[in-house]
Amino acid sequence: MTPPLALDIDGTLTTPQGTIDPRAFDVLPAWDAPVVLATGKSFPYPVTLCHFLGVPETVVAENGGVVLADQQVSFTGDRERAAAVAEEFEARGGDLGWGAADTINRWRETEIAIHVDSDEELLREVALEYDMEVVDTGYAYHVKSPGVEKGAGLQEVADILGLDAADFVAVGDSENDVSTFHVVDESYAVANADDRARAAADVVLEEGYMDGTLSVLHEIADR
Repeated sequence: MTPPLALDIDGTLTTPQGTIDPRAFDVLPAWDAPVVLATGKSFPYPVTLCHFLGVPETVVAENGGVVLADQQVSFTGDRERAAAVAEEFEARGGDLGWGAADTINRWRETEIAIHVDSDEELLREVALEYDMEVVDTGYAYHVKSPGVEKGAGLQEVADILGLDAADFVAVGDSENDVSTFHVVDESYAVANADDRARAAADVVLEEGYMDGTLSVLHEIADR
């Protein structure tokens, strides 16, 4: 029986240059089980990727802050408090790092993301004052409400779909994937994964990025 998948996007379905690996358009639409895109990106990104992949829109976005499954959408997290952290961070000399348009946060509904070249120490100091968390995905610092995690989002998706979250196979590459790894029975960190993801995964793959993800999918298909 083909298991459902919980797949991160950046570093997992991408090339080392950060673009979506075109091989995803071959393997994921043909997958004979639900595919959940679980990401730190804002809500429109995974929804759009599902659309262009031609798979049902089933996503965990914003590190668990937004969940979409079977046309049901839920939001968890205090966007206003996250925005207050960002405002205070800037008032103390910090820089969000995305430029005037800030397309990274423009459609973000439950958290705020800050560029990884920004002042991490200052950001964490301000976030602590507002009782907010900072998660480092390797691509951005995410200011979010405590307890909002991808793993909780995947559990919600599984409940909506009538599945057991433990039956999912998860693949990821960073700190924000750890909670997902904890709710599934089979988890993989690609070779480019950070230390926390590597420590939490059942298996650390020899291949990185989409090469690593494909190795898992091919292995499952051959069982």
